[in-house]
Amino acid sequence: MTIRRSWRARMYRGGRPGRLARVLNRIAAAQHSSGFLAPSGWVTVEVVGRRSGRTVAVPLVMTIHGGERYLVSMLGRRANWVANVRAADGAATLRRGRRESVRLVEVDVAERAPILREYLAKAPGARPHFPVDRHSSLPEFMTIAPDYPVFLIRPAVP
Repeated sequence: MTIRRSWRARMYRGGRPGRLARVLNRIAAAQHSSGFLAPSGWVTVEVVGRRSGRTVAVPLVMTIHGGERYLVSMLGRRANWVANVRAADGAATLRRGRRESVRLVEVDVAERAPILREYLAKAPGARPHFPVDRHSSLPEFMTIAPDYPVFLIRPAVP
C-alpha cells in the first residue's frame, strides 16, 4: 500500500470523512462547481439534507458509460449523500459551471459492475476505498456491487 493510498484511507476512516476530509471536500466542491477549474467529469451534487433540511454540496466524479451519466459512492452505501438522495427521492442539483436540476435513479445491483470498473478507471482518488483493482474482472466487480451505490443521472421532471 502506498503512502498516498493509506493517507486517503485514514481520511475516510470508518467510511466517513474526518475533519481534514470535510475541509478538503468543501474546497473540492467549489472547484468542481466552477467547471473551469476542474477536469472533465468533476461535478458537485447538491441535495437537501434529510435531517437538517439544508442543501449539502458534495464533490463527485461523474462517469459516462454506454452514453449515460452516472454517479458512484466511493464510500459505499453508508455515505451521507446517498442517504440524502434516497430521502429526497432522487431530487438533486448537478453543478459544473451551471446548475442542472436532475433526478438520480439508483441502478440495480446486477447492472453496476461495468459502471464501477469505468468509475475506478476515471477516479483515482476513489481507488483506496475499493477492495478490487481497476483492472479486475467484471465478476470481481459483481461481488462488490451491492456495497457501492450507483445512480443514473436523469433530467428532473417538472
